Amino acid sequence: MNEIERYVIEEFIEEYKLGHYGYEDLRRRLMHTNADLSILDNLPVVSGVPKRPAMLAGADNPWMTGSEQVEGSMITYDSGGTQVKAYLAKPKSQGPKPGIVLTHENKGLVEYVKDVANGLASNGYVTLAPDLLTREGGTDSFANPIEEVPGALSKIPPERHVGDLKAAVDYLVSQNVGPIGAIGFCFGGGQTWRLATQDGRLAAAVPFYGPNPPLEDVPNVNAKVFAVYGGLDERINAGIDAIKSAMAQHGKTLETKVYPDSQHAFHNHTNPPDRYNPEQAKVAWADALAWFKKYLG
Repeated sequence: MNEIERYVIEEFIEEYKLGHYGYEDLRRRLMHTNADLSILDNLPVVSGVPKRPAMLAGADNPWMTGSEQVEGSMITYDSGGTQVKAYLAKPKSQGPKPGIVLTHENKGLVEYVKDVANGLASNGYVTLAPDLLTREGGTDSFANPIEEVPGALSKIPPERHVGDLKAAVDYLVSQNVGPIGAIGFCFGGGQTWRLATQDGRLAAAVPFYGPNPPLEDVPNVNAKVFAVYGGLDERINAGIDAIKSAMAQHGKTLETKVYPDSQHAFHNHTNPPDRYNPEQAKVAWADALAWFKKYLG
């Protein structure tokens, strides 16, 4: 079992314990992974009820905080001979712009991610958000994406994800975009960390509550990193000390901030109210933009 599989399984169990869904729903989700279903034997039976989203994505985008007009569309870019699907959002104004690679959560390339891309573009950044399930048909091709997409992502070798993200940097470079940063959320936060360890072209990175990369790869980091954590996210926060120590040991720039009263995925405005924290999400968004302004311009 690789780190991504373990991460997805742990997140399923965490959501189950929060009552987001019931025992049989959890079983179905785990069946799409390589999990040993005997882990269910040690869990309490929770009668969960699917919770309504806090807000519909696209209906009222809280991340459109900049003054730039935005144009967004689906495109493809080359990654090792595969045309990877991606959402490209960019300011309509002319002139050189910095670029950002945006990596989605384990739910795939959903409307929330496009809202974030549009929000970054409104603040002056050409933003490319790849669909890391392109070779499987794309996020939209799954009959039951809520249950199937996380498991599908977990079965893909981590190296393929990073390869597609490095190719996204290639695309931005080819469009004369630069300097270039990266941002990602949950699973995407972990992939942002991994990209930072493997692509020295990144000037800045902002992983939101992402699991640590392999610590032996930290010496390769060139990007200035601002890492976002939720105060109630014990699972991910358990890795903070290790990544701070590794980055300091190798003379890398890292600033971490823990946002109070916030669960994992607290930035996602389509999450249930016990996940989405609108007050702290806005603070974290402003902090992320300030970091990019400092290191990308």
